[in-house]
Amino acid sequence: MTTSPVSHRTQLAILSAGLLTFVGILVETSMNVTFPTLIKTLHVSLSTVQWLTSGYLLMVTLVMSTTAFLLRRFNTRSLFRGAVLCALAGTVLCIWAPNFPILFAGRLLQALATGVSTPLMFHLILTLIPQAHLGLYVGMASVVTSLAPALGPTYGGLLTYYASWRMIFWLVLPVILLVWSMGEATIRVKAHATDERFDFMGFLLLAIGLFSLIELLDQFTAAGITVAFWIYAAALVIAIIGMSVHLSHTSTPLLNFSLLKHAGIRARAINFFILQFGNIGIAFVIPIFAENVLHTNASVAGLLLLPGSLLGAAVSPIGGALYDRFGAHRLLLISDAAMVVGAMLLGLFTHQLGMELIVGFYLIFRVGFNLGFGNTMSDASTMVDGPAKADINSLFNTLQQYAGSLGTASLSAIITLQQRLAPTGAEATGSQIDFLLLAGLAALTFVIQWWLGDRHQQAA
Repeated sequence: MTTSPVSHRTQLAILSAGLLTFVGILVETSMNVTFPTLIKTLHVSLSTVQWLTSGYLLMVTLVMSTTAFLLRRFNTRSLFRGAVLCALAGTVLCIWAPNFPILFAGRLLQALATGVSTPLMFHLILTLIPQAHLGLYVGMASVVTSLAPALGPTYGGLLTYYASWRMIFWLVLPVILLVWSMGEATIRVKAHATDERFDFMGFLLLAIGLFSLIELLDQFTAAGITVAFWIYAAALVIAIIGMSVHLSHTSTPLLNFSLLKHAGIRARAINFFILQFGNIGIAFVIPIFAENVLHTNASVAGLLLLPGSLLGAAVSPIGGALYDRFGAHRLLLISDAAMVVGAMLLGLFTHQLGMELIVGFYLIFRVGFNLGFGNTMSDASTMVDGPAKADINSLFNTLQQYAGSLGTASLSAIITLQQRLAPTGAEATGSQIDFLLLAGLAALTFVIQWWLGDRHQQAA
């Protein structure tokens, strides 16, 4: 095992992909606070304007599902160049957009960029970083995917309030140009030679399944069990059955789900999904609770997440260094336990929460998340060799993105359903249920990591 220092060129290559990912996630989470303004200026409804986020997330998820194929078929420099061009075109469209369709088209182009750049960042790390330093670099990369969502609402809120929502895109334009020049000079990993064909049927079935599940939740909470609900339920069932049949008949699946037959990888995948479900979900619930229950403004609500996000960003590389020294098993148990404690405290004291308690409890939750997030993927990648690392990268990044989308949709659905069933105090009660649900999921993954992870270690 080599312990040679990582070259500056490699570091800049990873930084280039990381900054492009950071910009994509930052803008994504900035848009939520602009919705009231966009509804007035673009003359659209809330259900329409929310597609700027939900459509973006779905597109990112679908693009990420293709990256195992893309990373084997195309050189990293070509993929990076394509991602940058999509980011530039999408940003320019969003700056200029005179109406919602053009703004939405720009957001979809930006989603294409983020869907490629995020797995590309991890692919460069898994390919170029020696095993002895893997945890540290994945920990640093996880800062990108965990810090940007918390900074987004504050960034978007301040610019929208003091300037214009278009400034969200103006300010990232020079960053994208800088990133382009850095990546062109440093990203050089060649693709594995392959003549495999793209799995169009798998892609179509996955798209139908992911879209149907999100819409199923929306229909149920908005209108109950209606004809539309049953249509999406039927589409989801057909997609699941179709995917099961398809996977048994194809030798080049879009996502390599067979990796989950490995007990250790399966344990890490469950942990990874629940970590991101909780991370994005709680970053949605806390600002909603602060604005609707504590009656703060949007900027203050977003700032409540900042201390935890900054501490989490500091913890990520430390957690990676601990992983390099001690391994994953105990570290992931500590991570899950901290998330249980943080979410449980938020749930038990929901009706007594003030801004100080929210900040303190979120600090505990966020430390737990950042101790485990990057290390979960790092450890899973050590359980496979060669080209299978690209499959791990694609599978885990797809799980990560959809977990965030599903986490937001699910926790939002609980609050919306509570508003329908018992309007008085619905935001507080719905938030409490959300916090307790997150605590329960973190407890579940703690048990799974202990049981399956322990069995994996014994087998090894």
